[in-house]
Amino acid sequence: MGGDSDALRGTRGDDVSGGGVGAAPTRWRTVLVWMLRLLSVLWLAKGLLAWAVIFGIGGEGQPPFEARLLSFQAITVYFAVIDLVAAVGLWLTSTWGGVLWLLAAISQLLLAFFFPLLLPMTPWLAGAYIAAILAYFLATWAADNESS
Repeated sequence: MGGDSDALRGTRGDDVSGGGVGAAPTRWRTVLVWMLRLLSVLWLAKGLLAWAVIFGIGGEGQPPFEARLLSFQAITVYFAVIDLVAAVGLWLTSTWGGVLWLLAAISQLLLAFFFPLLLPMTPWLAGAYIAAILAYFLATWAADNESS
């Protein structure tokens, strides 16, 4: 139907031959797909952890979710939803999955920077987020510019 992830599947819109040289995925496209799948698993776990906070699973010593600040509740629900949807999109290697993942990662970085009491983040974790974002852009660029 749509050419949403043609760059990931090794086909280009200008290749009208229907096969031949550009049919098999090449090295950078394979790296990108594996990177997206790894990010998908990580974001799936992150989304499930947010749902565990909402349901009060494993939060001994923490007040119930309903008794916490409304801003904390809103942030937790936001990440519980967007992380799982982004994980599905990343697993499918679709463009919208990458966009949602970038939205989730950048919004978490910004919220942690501006509201560290609501969403604490260590410098190592922030560095890992930034490294993952840069690796995503690099792998996407390399896969798109790879000669077939």
